[in-house]
Amino acid sequence: MANQPDRPKVLFVSLVQSFITNTWIHLGKVKHPMTQKIAVNLAEAANSIDFLEMIKQKTNGNLDADENRLLEHAITELKMNFLEEKVKSEKPSSTPEKPDTSTAPPQASSD
Repeated sequence: MANQPDRPKVLFVSLVQSFITNTWIHLGKVKHPMTQKIAVNLAEAANSIDFLEMIKQKTNGNLDADENRLLEHAITELKMNFLEEKVKSEKPSSTPEKPDTSTAPPQASSD
């Protein structure tokens, strides 16, 4: 390995990008590269986001502006998408039928 001054930055960005990609896959926003299918796994998505937050905490004060911005932006975007998917998963799978009001007795008026 040649002594490249940018190598640590490239490695850091690659590490962060791998967690970002995994999170998008687990959120069902990107096809899984092996199965070519979309699948949602919120527990794994949460783990990946937790890893990114841990990396942010452990590297606090040691990142340049670009690295910090990448991490901040990724965590924010992924958390928003995670919440969106969580809300979707908590909704009932079928919409409840509305009551048929066409045969409902007329309401008495208070005239």
